[in-house]
Amino acid sequence: MASGLKRDPIVILRIDGEDLLEFINGPDYEAEMVLLFSQLESPDGSLHDHIVKVLEQLTVDQGMPPSSDSWVMSNIVEPALQSCTGQDHDKPLSQETFLAEFRKVAESVAQHLKEQPVIVAHCENTFDGSGIRRLLSNKFELDKTLNTATENAPKDRNGKISNEYLRVALDAVAPSAGLPPIGAIQEMDEVISEVFKMMNADDGKLVKEDEFKKMLTEIMGSIMLQLESNPVSISSNSVVHEPLASSTTLLQPSS
Repeated sequence: MASGLKRDPIVILRIDGEDLLEFINGPDYEAEMVLLFSQLESPDGSLHDHIVKVLEQLTVDQGMPPSSDSWVMSNIVEPALQSCTGQDHDKPLSQETFLAEFRKVAESVAQHLKEQPVIVAHCENTFDGSGIRRLLSNKFELDKTLNTATENAPKDRNGKISNEYLRVALDAVAPSAGLPPIGAIQEMDEVISEVFKMMNADDGKLVKEDEFKKMLTEIMGSIMLQLESNPVSISSNSVVHEPLASSTTLLQPSS
């Protein structure tokens, strides 16, 4: 996913437990925990495993750094889990027990974050088709982009290009169209695959270069319409392990 986010702004967040405590004591906490508990795939698992899985679902907006990071797991999550009581494995884990024990662990996580704040590089982006619309509205830029995307396309002796090269060409125009590289974001790949299927663009047919460019333009237009109707939003979080420059501005996650 990182390659799909490299053009997006990054916000540096200082997570110190305050937002997590605010979430725990907020009006939405219990309903959110009940929902996450109900979505656990293995209700017969251990209390420890359930708590770890739910902690992984919490976001920086709720005051939780990514527990997938080994430092966060070792220095924040695992020490906090020591407050978790043992479970009678002869009895299924009840929702009430989970809620009570999760709160203890979450409060301990917040205390550890207060003692050892975690710096997180947070990146968000929404693909709404606006980048494609800008490109399509600028004929000069569009023609230049299409020429660049097709200049290295393999051609037969009659100068025709196979439709199978359309995905490669789309990947080449992605930076100019405000799109991530193909393969970087699953949700975007699904949108692209649906458009290709709808336009029968993977049939391997040989076409002239002008027709190839026309099809590529139509594909971008269809992707744009899809994204305008159903934008794709993604986010990425990475714990910063290197010291930050003194001039770096640290922001709190939005409540």
